[in-house]
Amino acid sequence: MNYPKLPSFRLEGKKALVTGAGRGIGMGASIALAESGAKVTLVSRTEKELKDLTNHINSQGFKASYEVLDVNNEDEVSNFINNADPFDILINNAGTNRPAKLIDTKIEDFDYVMSLNVRSVISLTKLVVKKMLDNNIKGSIINVSSQMGHVGGPNRTTYCSSKFAIEGFTKSLAIELGPDGIRVNAICPTFIQTPMTEPFLKDEDFKKATIGMIPIGRLGEVTDLMGPFIFLASEASSLMTGSSILVDGGWTAR
Repeated sequence: MNYPKLPSFRLEGKKALVTGAGRGIGMGASIALAESGAKVTLVSRTEKELKDLTNHINSQGFKASYEVLDVNNEDEVSNFINNADPFDILINNAGTNRPAKLIDTKIEDFDYVMSLNVRSVISLTKLVVKKMLDNNIKGSIINVSSQMGHVGGPNRTTYCSSKFAIEGFTKSLAIELGPDGIRVNAICPTFIQTPMTEPFLKDEDFKKATIGMIPIGRLGEVTDLMGPFIFLASEASSLMTGSSILVDGGWTAR
């Protein structure tokens, strides 16, 4: 009998790039990848956060470096990617939200959210994928989407539009890159307690209503996403592409 062997969740020998890495979900992803054996490059606009996190990861005996980078600046991104070693893993995490009713939405806010949440993801991924293909790397791309890429919500027309776009991008790119052995998936969190959600969750009525939509009965923590990141980055998910993992406490099950 040929008994199956558990696939490896380890990432030794892999190089990973995480955007929006200095805080919140990106911080959790960076730590998870590093502790699983990957050499992680952290990027964001805030050097102090990147430096502190890099020092923390390295002090634990893992491997990390950082680059101060605005993913919305295509020249900066192009210069960085073209001069870096090719990556095996890309986590597109940088993003933002500017909630408002549609009739109150300023076009400059719409443009900013769509630029950071969609255009910058496509622009950076294009460059990373080219180097993967040029070096015959069977990589894993993980887009941080949202439960709001699967459902609607009040004051979320712009944000939902951006995350529905990421869901479509994930599926289309997965089909395109499947023959090359590059997998593309998404992680879709519910409301995670991070610096980005903190201002909204200070409103007790909003917080109560939000928890009321989550059958598990609590908000998410960064640690809730660390396992899914490792799963999608590793060989444990080798047959998964074009998929979305909903880490939403049951929000979208309703």
